[in-house]
Amino acid sequence: MSGSDRSQAVDGSTTYDGSKTYEVRTYGCQMNVHDSERLSGLLEDAGYVRAPEGSDGDADVVVFNTCAVRENADNRLYGNLGRLAPMKTKRPGMQIAVGGCLAQKDRDTIVRRAPWVDVVFGTHNIGKLPVLLERARVQEEAQVEIAESLEAFPSTLPTRRESAYAAWVSISVGCNNTCTFCIVPALRGKEKDRRTGDILAEIEALVGEGVSEITLLGQNVNAYGSDIGDREAFGKLLRACGAIDGLERVRFTSPHPRDFTDDVIAAMAETPNVMPQLHMPLQSGSDTVLKAMRRSYRQERYLGIIDKVRAAIPHAAITTDIIVGFPGETEEDFEQTLHVVREARFTQAFTFQYSKRPGTPAAEMADQIPKEVVQARYERLVALQEEISWDENKKQVGRTLDLMVAGGEGRKDGATHRLSGRAPDNRLVHFTKPDEDVRPGDVVTVEITYAAPHHLLAEGPTLKVLRTRAGDAWEKRNAQEAAKPSGVMLGLPKIGVPEPLPAATGGACGCD
Repeated sequence: MSGSDRSQAVDGSTTYDGSKTYEVRTYGCQMNVHDSERLSGLLEDAGYVRAPEGSDGDADVVVFNTCAVRENADNRLYGNLGRLAPMKTKRPGMQIAVGGCLAQKDRDTIVRRAPWVDVVFGTHNIGKLPVLLERARVQEEAQVEIAESLEAFPSTLPTRRESAYAAWVSISVGCNNTCTFCIVPALRGKEKDRRTGDILAEIEALVGEGVSEITLLGQNVNAYGSDIGDREAFGKLLRACGAIDGLERVRFTSPHPRDFTDDVIAAMAETPNVMPQLHMPLQSGSDTVLKAMRRSYRQERYLGIIDKVRAAIPHAAITTDIIVGFPGETEEDFEQTLHVVREARFTQAFTFQYSKRPGTPAAEMADQIPKEVVQARYERLVALQEEISWDENKKQVGRTLDLMVAGGEGRKDGATHRLSGRAPDNRLVHFTKPDEDVRPGDVVTVEITYAAPHHLLAEGPTLKVLRTRAGDAWEKRNAQEAAKPSGVMLGLPKIGVPEPLPAATGGACGCD
């Protein structure tokens, strides 16, 4: 039988049902994660079913949603494609598609280096994936289609949400900045905003399905409104989210310091369901380096925003992105970054060693910093931030917090008989499993008893359990998945807040 007839049953035996399976592999930022939800939705709308967790390429269609921010992105992609080549030889009819930022950049290069790839599509035409797969199958040749501008706002596409209770909502795509280290604007295009009414309608529909937390997404999310010249549009949107009944938690990522206005701080402070959390990329604390990066703010401006946020929202948890070793960075420049880290006291920092990207101005700059110097500075920065993160987390000990229960975020939860959840400020908390049944999406009240640099513990009994509509939605989704025919094992959806980024990535595009 062909691969299209094969699926794995729950007991591990092989059964056949005629369904075609798919797997989507995602690299990079939250924008890519959300795009992958749409790719999954498109494929399921076309009749494909999700391959079992851990299938490792054993699917009829394997889609790579790529990122171009890091220097080794190319090597990582072609290495993974190479590992699938012999698998495809053994499975007639198997198809491989490559999309995302790297596909937008490399185009025909991908098929030249990996001629077994069937489809290459870009960031602007993800909705074409099913059509391109079918065309490649019928014509028996690779289909490369890269649009130069957005064909339709992606939120109009079918979406398979990874979480039953927490959802990404895009409010804009593209970027109008010209940071010298970043290639994303060239690949995602100029900023294009969604209509406010469409955004709110999507959120209301999600809430109607049981979602209780949303995260607003944009390459520069607080630049929302630039299309119509309304500098206060983002603050107005936050306040409008506050009026949606049943929406418990609102987050957003990633804002740009240039566009961070006082009305946004006021909206955060005055809208109860906007969470006391802010991820605002710094990149460097040196004015000289910020200028070379074409970042339109300086150290004083950045720290001024932090001070205003803390004055308005005393318990806000502030996180950031920092690049170490940008071309021309001196020891004095780096010390300025350490100074800002000490002053800002970030809850967490996503730290990067500068990575050259072909096609960016920074890649051609003189005074590229030797690897060993960058590594030494990076280690100093990480050590300082670890110390600050731990100190800031220790301040949480003794506090009583309401956690939204998550699943899959505590890797040791099974061994420790704990569950995990997210505090309003997005800190990860592991808590003692209560006697009564608790589902992801439910809310528990706990007292913090211990702090580590990257998580908190609540080792005492749970003080309160609130069963929620979001928990009901999670339970309903799992029941639906369990009821699917045994010949197709889709695997349980990942649950909880959309997963945090790995340490090598930050912001909505890894470069804000």
